[in-house]
Order: sequence, then C-alpha cells, then structure tokens
Amino acid sequence: MSSKTKSLLFWAGMFLVFFPGLLHAYLLMPFPGSQNIEAIKLCYYLEKIILPLRLLGALMVIGYLLLYFIKSSRKSKIVKGSVLALCLGSFYVTDVAYKAETMFEEPKTVRFANAIENKVPESYIVLGVVNNGVAKAYPLVYLGYHHKVQDNVGTLPVLVTYCTMCRTGRVFSPMINGVRQTFRLVGARHYNAIIEDQGSGTWWYQATGEAAVGPMRGTQLKEITYEQSTLGAWLNKHPGSLILQPDKHFKNDYDDLKNYDRLQAVDKDSTLKNKDSLVRKSWLIGVIIDKQPKAYNWRKLEKCRLVNDKVGNTPLLIALENDSLTFHAWNRQVDGKNLNFKINTAGELTDQETASIWDWEGVCVSGTQNGKHLIKLQAYQEYRHSWMHFHPTTTFWEGEMKMISYIPEF
Repeated sequence: MSSKTKSLLFWAGMFLVFFPGLLHAYLLMPFPGSQNIEAIKLCYYLEKIILPLRLLGALMVIGYLLLYFIKSSRKSKIVKGSVLALCLGSFYVTDVAYKAETMFEEPKTVRFANAIENKVPESYIVLGVVNNGVAKAYPLVYLGYHHKVQDNVGTLPVLVTYCTMCRTGRVFSPMINGVRQTFRLVGARHYNAIIEDQGSGTWWYQATGEAAVGPMRGTQLKEITYEQSTLGAWLNKHPGSLILQPDKHFKNDYDDLKNYDRLQAVDKDSTLKNKDSLVRKSWLIGVIIDKQPKAYNWRKLEKCRLVNDKVGNTPLLIALENDSLTFHAWNRQVDGKNLNFKINTAGELTDQETASIWDWEGVCVSGTQNGKHLIKLQAYQEYRHSWMHFHPTTTFWEGEMKMISYIPEF
C-alpha cells in the first residue's frame, strides 16, 4: 500500500469520526447562518447515522495508528497527532459541553410553594395553568433556562415549555396515543427549540407543537390553555396557586436572564431613534382564530392598553392589565351582542354599551351584565421573527387599526 493510500485511510477515518458531528452541531445550534437553512430533515437523519459513521471512522483511524503511524515521518506524526488532538477537543465541544440537553438541563428538583412560602418576586412573569381548581405558575426566568418542565397540574400531565430565542411560551399535553411521553431538548431550528418524544423519536417544534420530522410527522401536540402574567396578577386571580421555586443548582443560569422579561431589543439599541419601529425581536401579541393568524405590536398596545378588533367572524378584545405586562384575549360577544370596551379613569375594564365593570378574569362584577363571562382566547407573546416565520400569512395590527401584511425576512 502506498504512503498516499495509507494517509487517505487516516484522513477518511477522521472525516467520518468528526465531520458529521460538527455539521450536526452547527445546524442544531444558533451559529451564524445555521438557523436559516431548511435542514431539519438532514439533522434528524444525520443524528441516526452519526454513531455508525463514527465507529467506521474510528476503526479506520485505529487501523492506521496500529499499522502505519509508527513508520511515518516525524512531520507526518506531528500533523496527524495535532489534528487528532484538535478533533478530540471539537468532539468535547459538540457532544458534551455544548449539547443542548447538557447546556439546558431540566431542574434537578421540581419544587413548588404556596403564596405564603413563595420566594419568587411577584414582579416576575409566569406561565400559569389551571386544571379542575388546581393552579400552578411557572416563572419565565426559570423556564427560559430549562426550556421545559414536565409536570402535573392536579391530575393533568403537562409539558410546560419556553424558548428565549423566539420568546415563545407553550403548554402541551405530553400524551401521545394515550401514552405519557418523556421529552428531551434536541437543539434549535429557525431559532426555535426542537424537542423529541422518547416513544417515537419524533422531533417537534416548540413554537407550534407540530411534528416536523419522524414517525408522527404532520401531527400536533395537544395544546393546553395557559396565561402569561406577572406573578402578582396571577395570585390576585388564583391566591391558592402553587409557584415553581428556583433550583439552587442553576442560580447563575437564572441570573443570566435578568430583565429578559422587561427590556425589548429596541430599548437597548441606542442607534434606533423610533422605538416603535418593528425589528426582528420586536414583541408581538399573536392570536390564531379559525386558522387565521393576527399579530399586535406590543409597544403600541402598551400605549392604548386595549384593542376592540375582529378576526374572521370573531369579535376580539386584546387588553393589558395595569402592570402593562399581563395580557388577555377574549371574545367580546355577550348574549349575541358585540360589546366595545375601554379602560376608565379608575383603571377598570368597562364596556361602552352598558357601562358595566369587568374584572381581569373577564367576569362582569358590576352593572347590567353582572355575572356574565367573556370567553377566553389563547394569545401568545412572541418575537416578530418567530411569529412571522411560523405564521407567514399573518395580518398585522400596527396601531390605530392600521392593518399591514408582512412578508417574513427569511
């Protein structure tokens, strides 16, 4: 065998051992340019063949080292030895240190406390879930690091998720075909977390619950209704709620998300004169009604506090509470009549037709509509780039009822 063929054995083996893993890591982490490529299928099938490719490559490299390395020139030994050390270092980076499920571990201890024993500041934003009289709150700064918490609310199994790259909170049922699944964090595509169920090995987009690739492709995880609010606002409505407490093992990781739930990208950009400008990470409130997506500019919504709108045939009310962080969406039709709402000088929610007063649960507490309920609709706070990627046909509310349709910047 010629020296060239011998060297080819080494280099081909090294390629098989390290290149597929490097490519896989690049495509599943937010490296420059990686997230805009349509490559989720490639990532999925690449993950399945990485191990056999590495084993084949390792046999080739070991064979070369045992048979030919000792006889090669000093220069060749130095080059190949250096490359081998460099590649071993890259293996540690891609498969250990920067693997998604390693970087963003689930809590080691899932512990809840009631309002009396709670240590979480009431100013923190939470995702709140209610089931059959049991309420639980999951603070964003903890979810943002862990990405998911697998839990129960009463007897209801829940998969509570959050992705900081796209500002998406979602709560899903972990039940697939009647069997509760355990989920792991795979990585990210289009700046959205990808999770995998243990049973079928399907990969799911966190932002939509859609099965992107795998045996369950084309199906959806069942979404569970939740609310996003400050903990204080949540406890006003659900004083008996349990609150997820911080895991002391991840204090530094939680600290890295300080002010995540407060400051927008435009607030930190000193070069942007018009802070109402829409940028990639502008906050939106999104709704999907009768398969029609619509989005509302958060900064302009902050100024007017509520919007009486209509999506398809559904009369819609979007409203921010007095803390300007807790938001709601309701169907504003009561007994077949559309009501138009405003916030009075006392900061109360009132309808213009009857001047009745409504609380922030959508229940009328005073006036001719006393005891009537507005029907809650699911709404999401999300970055513009994410919402527009996953809902490209969105109609956009820009303030003062001006409607604009956007084309995603991808």
